[in-house]
Amino acid sequence: MDQSQQWQSVTWFDVDENQLEQRIDNFLFSRLKGVPKSRIYRLIREGQVRVNKKRVKAETRLNIGDQIRVAPIRYEQKQEANIAVSDSVAQGLLARIVYEDEGLLVVNKPSGIAVHGGSGMAYGLIEALRVATGKKYLELVHRIDRDTSGLVMVSKKRSTLKLLQDLLRQHKIQKTYAAIVKGQVSLDRQLIDAPLLRYELANGERRVRVSKEGKVSQTVWQVVKRFKGATLVHASPLSGRTHQIRVHGLSIGHPLLGDDKYGHQTLYTGAQPRRLCLHALRLDIPGYATIEAPLPDDMQTTLNELSS
Repeated sequence: MDQSQQWQSVTWFDVDENQLEQRIDNFLFSRLKGVPKSRIYRLIREGQVRVNKKRVKAETRLNIGDQIRVAPIRYEQKQEANIAVSDSVAQGLLARIVYEDEGLLVVNKPSGIAVHGGSGMAYGLIEALRVATGKKYLELVHRIDRDTSGLVMVSKKRSTLKLLQDLLRQHKIQKTYAAIVKGQVSLDRQLIDAPLLRYELANGERRVRVSKEGKVSQTVWQVVKRFKGATLVHASPLSGRTHQIRVHGLSIGHPLLGDDKYGHQTLYTGAQPRRLCLHALRLDIPGYATIEAPLPDDMQTTLNELSS
């Protein structure tokens, strides 16, 4: 057998809020690296892919908490042990672990690294963490955007993964993000209640917009400090939609600084950040002490420039 070809044992995946209503074929394309699309479609047709123990079709949409079983398959893939993660990157990620116990690891992800590999990236946060820690079982509990920094929950046990994803589905985990937005937000505290609909551009890139056909989406905004031409807010999403905070900000006339997808054409003449000014600041998980990640230096620099 070619060393680049391996037999993979039964594989299990759990669906979190970020994969809600994603098609099963697209879900598997992003996770079974090295497996041809034609092979994935055949696996689905032959019933070797099961969702909650049931056969599915390629167009089947996923729900939060779904358990996906993929029968053993032969695949060609660069093994994670051979992924070229430099010592500096590995040590840098290990230094960013802000909480760890026997079942949960929480890392303060830097902006610019995706949570998992794909789309031309050799590896993402989860693959790099597996290499850096030497742990075979590490799974993302949820995801945040590549350009967003801050707290990401990673499970070290299946039981922890299920528990935390159940809590997410029940909206019992409170996430708080720090965001710097354009303009002075007038209300000190407000609930943004605007349904969001996902769609694709002609090039296949995902986008989200407010639409009455969309899913119920709510975000609590709390003003922390107002500056000339900008505002620092804490945003707590009560639902887990793609790009929710970014699109909700745009919907009330306050898009985020550094956002190249939503509201970048909105007039703004203040300090120019080099990145999306969105940071996953705090996690409140039942049964755990509050977990926090301080505002990153680049966002603090932008605030200092706004203050001057």
